[in-house]
Amino acid sequence: MEHEVWKILIVEDDRRLAELTREYLEGNGFAVSIEADGARAVERIVGEQPDLVVLDLMLPGLDGLSVCREVRGRYDGPILMLTARADDMDQVLGLEMGADDYVCKPVRPRVLLARVRALLRRREANDAPAMAADGKRLTFGPLTIDSALREAWLRGDGIELTSAEFDLLWLLTSNAGRTLSREEIFGELRGIEYDGQDRSIDVRISRIRPKIGDDPEHPRLIKTIRGKGYLFVAEAARALS
Repeated sequence: MEHEVWKILIVEDDRRLAELTREYLEGNGFAVSIEADGARAVERIVGEQPDLVVLDLMLPGLDGLSVCREVRGRYDGPILMLTARADDMDQVLGLEMGADDYVCKPVRPRVLLARVRALLRRREANDAPAMAADGKRLTFGPLTIDSALREAWLRGDGIELTSAEFDLLWLLTSNAGRTLSREEIFGELRGIEYDGQDRSIDVRISRIRPKIGDDPEHPRLIKTIRGKGYLFVAEAARALS
């Protein structure tokens, strides 16, 4: 069934940019509201539970990274960051705080719209009722990943994963034994072409590894294959004690 109208909250203190972004998104069928203050944004995100949040990192009062950290345990919708083009560290920190994607400033409306639509498509797929079918749960020794429940466990304990981290873990484990290139991962998870510079996949891999019992310094479960991509090694996972 088609979603009625997606509700988007823009958290941005540059009023002109926020209004232009709202106008563009509303022209493409979204219901959009704006919040300029970081602390109030936390209250609104948790209280209103919008379908998606567009979050600027540079905010008065409470910055975007702090907003992301504050709401992540109480809001499971996608967060799309607005970040300074030159500041790679902002992008890495934002992803580590639980953001799902980012767009660099100055914002190109078509790029923003494409990212918003991709995140909402993924959310819609995640919210759809899960149908009972084989292949929904994968087990490798003490590691279990369930795509219907969108949960993972290590030795029976739940693993805390963001939505984007779960998607990446499921993609790797469901292709165990096959090296996936960054281009392949990008196309599958974000629906856009890899630009050769984006570090979001690498950041998520580095966050996933310790959560599933892998050694970040000498990984055996999710291996980096130089010049090719990433490989999930099922035998190494089954050998976890």
